[in-house]
Amino acid sequence: METPRPTEQREKAPTSAEDILARARAVAPLLRERSAEIELNRRLPDDVAQLLRETGVFRTGLSKDWGGPELTFAQQTEVIEALSYGDPAVGWCGMIGMDTWIYAGYLDEPVVKEMLENPDAITAGLIFPAGRAERVPGGYIVNGRWPFGSGIAHADWVVGGCVVHSNGEPEAGPDGSPVNWRLIVARNEDFEKIDTWHTVGLAGSGSMDYQANDLFVPEERSFFFTNPHTSGPYAAPDAFLGNVPGVPLGVARAAIDHVRELAANRVERATGLAWKDSYRVQIALGQAEMELSAARYAVYGSLDELWERLVSGTEPTPEQQVAAALARVNAFKTARSIVTRLSDLVGTGSIYQASPLGRWLRDLHTMCQHILAQDQIVQSAGAYLLGGTPEAPFPLGLKG
Repeated sequence: METPRPTEQREKAPTSAEDILARARAVAPLLRERSAEIELNRRLPDDVAQLLRETGVFRTGLSKDWGGPELTFAQQTEVIEALSYGDPAVGWCGMIGMDTWIYAGYLDEPVVKEMLENPDAITAGLIFPAGRAERVPGGYIVNGRWPFGSGIAHADWVVGGCVVHSNGEPEAGPDGSPVNWRLIVARNEDFEKIDTWHTVGLAGSGSMDYQANDLFVPEERSFFFTNPHTSGPYAAPDAFLGNVPGVPLGVARAAIDHVRELAANRVERATGLAWKDSYRVQIALGQAEMELSAARYAVYGSLDELWERLVSGTEPTPEQQVAAALARVNAFKTARSIVTRLSDLVGTGSIYQASPLGRWLRDLHTMCQHILAQDQIVQSAGAYLLGGTPEAPFPLGLKG
């Protein structure tokens, strides 16, 4: 099925959080219709990627100083939740690709002006230092191969984490750390793509490997999260992590609503009892709603609190510092648990391709292998509260 052409209203650039969220909710049914195709394609079809761009999701982090809508962390997450309700891979690509303007906050003005030529620019890439940047006059010669380039097929910009070397030896970090870890930013066409993305779930995200071969990157197109060139909430080192839980929350909501629709006209084969009157069905749906509500309130409550503290410059308590990270982990684990139990409730009906439950379960299983959903984050939060040694990379997990 071909996605309808954008309306005249959609062609106008969105200017507010309300407009972007309304567009995301409006395209969700279209995304649901394309989900099987997206999964089979193992990347977003070109017209779906364009439709996603037109929602305005990729400009949500564009600050008001740069002429953007400057959505709060919670507002950004709502948009990702709405897109993920339609299709998890689309939501995932939206979540990854919207980091353009957070990264821009660490770059020099000439580079930002170049990026601002397209307010809806998409950025892909992994920030973990899998690459090597050899220091040369004016910048770096970069070599490396990075996994998990979610949405890279449609990206305008690509980032890659690198360990900086001088004269063949790793540099120490400016803060005294053993290595100088920096991110390089380059055009999509500067990288070779390697189609490695044959996965159990989240297939449509197109999170393939990419590599650079003797790529020169000017110094001004590199950065790290300890030296922001802007102020405010977007300058926080974990600002790019706030929107992540929108994906599992949207998928869990979609699964609950789907099973509620099934239950409206379904009866138990053995007894003829209507599902709406079945105690086991009532308990299953009631528990799913209870758990999703609690997880969702934890996410949005911690994000609102984080935003307010960053705006006011209030020093956070240790509990406040780990709240958003723990809420993220809980959102992933809760969503997977909900969809697993709903699949069990539906039974054999959930194993056919006509049912979205199987796809949602595969997608959530894959998402939960991401470092942001691992017990390593929980350990690191506990270690921070106790004054111990956290195992997770800074800052409590990496996105990619």
